[in-house]
Amino acid sequence: MTIDYADFDKVEMRVGRVLRAEPFPEARKPALKLWIDFGPEIGIKKSSAQITTHYTPQFVVGGLVIAVTNFPPRQIGPFMSEVLVLGVPDPDGAVVLLGPDQEVPLGGRVF
Repeated sequence: MTIDYADFDKVEMRVGRVLRAEPFPEARKPALKLWIDFGPEIGIKKSSAQITTHYTPQFVVGGLVIAVTNFPPRQIGPFMSEVLVLGVPDPDGAVVLLGPDQEVPLGGRVF
């Protein structure tokens, strides 16, 4: 299936910096709770991410990630996830986060 650019343009994928991360033991699958700063326009948003195979809370804090910022919030157990952090699977299916390899302004939109 192909889409046109207008469809792609509807999805807001933006860069943010992880400010805080902690284990999420209440999640069905191992996950971390993340607080991500997307800059002054969007602010700080929360996300639940199943990234525990490759990442610890200490490792992700301070890192840049890409997330979809215009999906509706989703209740995950007792936690409201407001953005979808993006990743790709490694050879075993575990999530590897997507993020810029250089410093960029927070809230910058993927194009």
